[in-house]
Amino acid sequence: MKQVVQNYKSGELAVLDVPVPGCKPGGVLVRSAYSLISTGTELMKVSEAGMSMLGKARSRPDQVAKVMQSVATNGVPATYRKVMGKLDSYTPLGYSLCGVVEQVGAGIDEVKVGDLVACAGNEHALHAELNWVPKNLFTPVPDGLAPRHAAFGTVGSIALQGVRQGEPQLGEVALVIGLGLIGQLVVQLLAASGVRVVGADPDPVRCELAERLGAAACGDPSSAAVETAVAELTGGHGVDQVYLAAGGGSNQPVELAARLCRDRGRVIDIGKCRLDLPWNAYYEKELDVRFSRSYGPGRYDPEYELEGRDYPIGYVRWTERRNLACFLDLLARGRVDVEPLVSHIADFDDAVETYQRLKDGELKAVAVLFRYPGQKAEAPAPMVEVPAVTVRRGPARAVTAPVRLAFVGAGNYATSMLLPHLAQRDGVELSTVVTTTALSGANAQKKFGFAGATTDLDAVLGDKSIDAVFVVTRHSSHAELTRQALLAGKTVFVEKPLALSEDELAGVLAAVEESGNDRLQVGFNRRFAPLLTEAKQRFGTRSGPAHLRYLVNAGQLQHGSWYLRQGTEGTRFEGEGGHFVDTASWLLGADPVSVYAVASSGNEDLQIVLRYPDGSTATISYVTSGAPGFPKETLDLLADGKVLKLDDFVRASVYHRKRWVSSRLPKARDKGQNAELAAFIKAVRTGGPMAVPLESLVATTAATLAVRTALAGGAPVTLARP
Repeated sequence: MKQVVQNYKSGELAVLDVPVPGCKPGGVLVRSAYSLISTGTELMKVSEAGMSMLGKARSRPDQVAKVMQSVATNGVPATYRKVMGKLDSYTPLGYSLCGVVEQVGAGIDEVKVGDLVACAGNEHALHAELNWVPKNLFTPVPDGLAPRHAAFGTVGSIALQGVRQGEPQLGEVALVIGLGLIGQLVVQLLAASGVRVVGADPDPVRCELAERLGAAACGDPSSAAVETAVAELTGGHGVDQVYLAAGGGSNQPVELAARLCRDRGRVIDIGKCRLDLPWNAYYEKELDVRFSRSYGPGRYDPEYELEGRDYPIGYVRWTERRNLACFLDLLARGRVDVEPLVSHIADFDDAVETYQRLKDGELKAVAVLFRYPGQKAEAPAPMVEVPAVTVRRGPARAVTAPVRLAFVGAGNYATSMLLPHLAQRDGVELSTVVTTTALSGANAQKKFGFAGATTDLDAVLGDKSIDAVFVVTRHSSHAELTRQALLAGKTVFVEKPLALSEDELAGVLAAVEESGNDRLQVGFNRRFAPLLTEAKQRFGTRSGPAHLRYLVNAGQLQHGSWYLRQGTEGTRFEGEGGHFVDTASWLLGADPVSVYAVASSGNEDLQIVLRYPDGSTATISYVTSGAPGFPKETLDLLADGKVLKLDDFVRASVYHRKRWVSSRLPKARDKGQNAELAAFIKAVRTGGPMAVPLESLVATTAATLAVRTALAGGAPVTLARP
């Protein structure tokens, strides 16, 4: 079999042919599927091997001390022969992998041949085609978890043990210094624990990645950004915990930890960084400095690791094996996501080249995986890019005269849900209605008092006296009409959806960039509903992840409805699903980072799961087969021991220490259209910001469109930000 090795004296890296290890009692023989390169620990060893002898000595003073002790005991010649013999030998690399059990040793009954397992240990989970792994250093992989993700088990256990040493509690604030592989995992574990996280790293790419994975704010430790974020999140008191996940010879991390930690806070060392503690700073705050020992209790204990003697769970709850199983469970349940950390997957035969590229800086990576021969290349995780919003905004002008509006389209929704509110509003003038048929325009003009009616869109877009344009046509025309109106310099209200494809969405954003006009609102009205707004206010802020359930009893459409023309008008969910995605994101205070969807036959009934940066989830059940007499929309939000419940915009309640229940509305359901229009007219009149940021409109549209990709691929779709 083949194995990656290194000569520490010469620095040589090689893939050698070595004998297959025997399957001893108390362990299993595992054929590797994926193994993970630790871009911190392993690259440090590779770099040290390339140093001169003096450089090696300077980098490892602990080993120099052992050599000097040996000289005192055994003399110079014997010590020299011993040291040179050890240096001039091949040593293994690797300590985290996932593979398939090929042979089971005596005394092992929890796995069988063919099972997928995750393995740990720098003597047993090596970059090798086959490894013998003792009982307490492997654990079965949960069903459905991809092997390349399970290969993160060991580094995940290291991060998990570090977080356990910090003893985080709901609502606390933590600082993670160093956003490499371990730091990124620590950020996610803390966020999943209900802790708000600030990250510090000089690499802006890693800072952005950490924010996408759950950090509240990140920045360069030498800038004021980190201190400002800590001050804002803690009211100036300082963070409750600092996790040192950085490496290198700088003492900046421990100095920054002292400066930003609160009185009697905790500082946990996970990485290998310089630890010259500034005595006064640590003494005056009485800081609690803790060390995290690798994967957890059992590490470096040969009776535990080699002989399989477990620690009683009543005395040691989280051993290294239990940490390994726990981290895999978090991965399987989607509470931690390692896919964004995978920078590169290399074939095992290219191991030497891959290490060299990492060492030379040609390959910049957070995590790199080796894929082994015989292992089928896994299809990359589906991904949909959320377009970046880039615009050089021109000055938005205030309107001194009445706000003059034009409507493009005068169908049922416009005439029943929008125009009745606008026709009665002071300071609004209905200027022109544009329709494809003359009669529908004449009817709207007569009913709502438009000053004029026309079928000529260009005349309306060229009319400088018109301040804003409403696009209320069929779905297939929304994106193009919005694009034209933005280029004409108009403030635009477009009824959902904004776009039916990624290309249409890109076209709208291209118009924003070209014109510098981002004055756009999409008709996502639920977030403006008075009942839901009050319920959200009474629910209050939260510190931990939330879980939202949204049942949409959409019902059957009448035969012949244009909503059923999927070829031109998109699916029903693409047409109106943005309502529910937007409502969930507004309640959870963030944009989704992944989408998963399953459907019944014909894709009419959908189950959609959205995941958010802090570990929150929203499940939208969009169902057409329900009873017509059942309420159309019911919603439950659960977090921090609180529950918000909405019953079809008729009644809302919040359960906490005191229960609040709204009174039944005396009139028809108010789904927010009137408040939504008021916010839009205010933005047009004052020139102030739009009620919903363009970035949020784009994220909601991208997530809605990603449902199609998720259904086609049968796997979660990552919503990637550029």
